[in-house]
Amino acid sequence: MQTEDRVVATPIMHVSLPVLAPAADAVKVRTPRRRINREAGHALEILGHAIEYLADEFVHEGGSLRAGEPRLDAIQLLMALNRQVYFACPVSPGLGSRLRGWFQRH
Repeated sequence: MQTEDRVVATPIMHVSLPVLAPAADAVKVRTPRRRINREAGHALEILGHAIEYLADEFVHEGGSLRAGEPRLDAIQLLMALNRQVYFACPVSPGLGSRLRGWFQRH
């Protein structure tokens, strides 16, 4: 993937962030749907709010993008936990799988 710098303007500051640009030969891959139960949904909601809060706070205080920045480390940790909760949820069978199963049973 190629990256390009995009300037993000806020009322307080301007930050230059690398933005991933899709490659020209990128292939669309369908990700399977997941069944998210009540507990996982609540955890994902709380983690999402925490990530958003820390990111907003970081931007509004003018934090710098450098290795070892504690808030960036915290954001990355919360994002990893978010992915862990999401990928622990069972995959929901797609329409094709459900139809094949129905036809095999009948």
